[in-house]
Amino acid sequence: MSHFAAIDLGASSGRVAVGSLTDGTLSFEIIHRFGNEPIRNAQGSLLWNWEMLKAEIKTGLKAAAAKYELKSVAVDTWAIDYILYSDSGGVLAPTYSYRDDRTDAVMEIALDTYGKDAIYSATGIQFLPFNTVYQLLAARDAGELNSGKFLMIPDAINYELTGISSNEITNASTTQLLNPNSRDWDWKLIESLNIPHAVFPKLHEPNTLVGKVRNLPELNGVDVVAVGSHDTASAVAGAPLENPESDVYISSGTWSLVGCEINEPITSAEAMAFNLTNELGVEGKVRLLKNVAGMWIISELIREWAASGESISAAELVELARSETQNKTIIDPNDPLFIHPGNMVERICYLAEKHGQPIPVGKGAIARCVYESLANSYAQVIAQLESVTKKKFNKIYVVGGGSANDLLNQLTADATQLPISAGPVEATLLGNVGVQAIHAGEIADLKALRQLIRASFELKSFLPA
Repeated sequence: MSHFAAIDLGASSGRVAVGSLTDGTLSFEIIHRFGNEPIRNAQGSLLWNWEMLKAEIKTGLKAAAAKYELKSVAVDTWAIDYILYSDSGGVLAPTYSYRDDRTDAVMEIALDTYGKDAIYSATGIQFLPFNTVYQLLAARDAGELNSGKFLMIPDAINYELTGISSNEITNASTTQLLNPNSRDWDWKLIESLNIPHAVFPKLHEPNTLVGKVRNLPELNGVDVVAVGSHDTASAVAGAPLENPESDVYISSGTWSLVGCEINEPITSAEAMAFNLTNELGVEGKVRLLKNVAGMWIISELIREWAASGESISAAELVELARSETQNKTIIDPNDPLFIHPGNMVERICYLAEKHGQPIPVGKGAIARCVYESLANSYAQVIAQLESVTKKKFNKIYVVGGGSANDLLNQLTADATQLPISAGPVEATLLGNVGVQAIHAGEIADLKALRQLIRASFELKSFLPA
């Protein structure tokens, strides 16, 4: 029996788990859960509570080490955000959340100055106003990049554990500053954007040794292994795809990542027009995908209603939405209106009215509108992927928290006219643990990992109506 600790941070919660490989079966136990909500500083900036996150991670790792003999530790988190470190290990700037408004209008200025075609052909990354490149441009203009190096969030955690600074490539690819062909920083683009070279650390691939834990007595000397440190890279590694050439995945959480695995990036004019992204994956793969707003809108609706004294659970909201069968309102969940938190009901109603659609009234109608809009958006993205790749996809694998939403799964099957395999919910953890096991030589490769996951977990099927 072998045990591997996985740190998994999302943009709303985090956990430390232990995955175990026993007699050809993969299992896991959640050791410690904690919330992860941005906070505002005195200047009104939206920040991550970095000190809290580090403390919670250490609490979870200590508990894991007390219960299991660990072979290694690995971390995955959301993408795009970073920590700026000094050479002595201090944090040089606020730990901004990507939903902070400091990047408002920065992307538009960058595109006007340097050219959309040049940026996309160099990086193949979807244009989102909060991408790391625009955060770094905002930081440059604020005088924050005069010294130090930036580490993406998972690599900042690795640095805190090992003292070694290096960015893992799947998360680095989301910066819109990395060349997916060379799998290195695109220095020509970086120079043209006038971002200091010195702030860029070296890179490493998944399935490599980062270092050893050095400052946590309960785990000192345990290997820290690089996995797909972008949580979507780990989720795709943990997606039980049977035929990656003809399967499409939806990693459904705060964001929904709709995509497919390919061997080489596609940076054509058509891919840019569709705003598809070429993020790097495990075993040299490329994840051609698009970000859709996902459960973020639903989470914000629940928070908004709770703040007004109308608390409702996610499960209760699904049942209300299920009874609303006459929805005629479809919105674009990727509309920029939904980037910042708050006032989701007002924004949904505004978009409905703006486009001459019925305004949904009541929690069930609003939720049904969101779920059908998400399913519609998934169908659009899959059609775009088929057009760009010249492939016909035969099946959708939905993983992550949203895979437990039977209503959304059925709506997606109906909208796409494709069969769906839903689960596992914890694909990200399984991808994290699985790549650690591959590194340890206990699982052969990504194909064998996916076979093991299919054999270890029950999946649900949904057929299009």
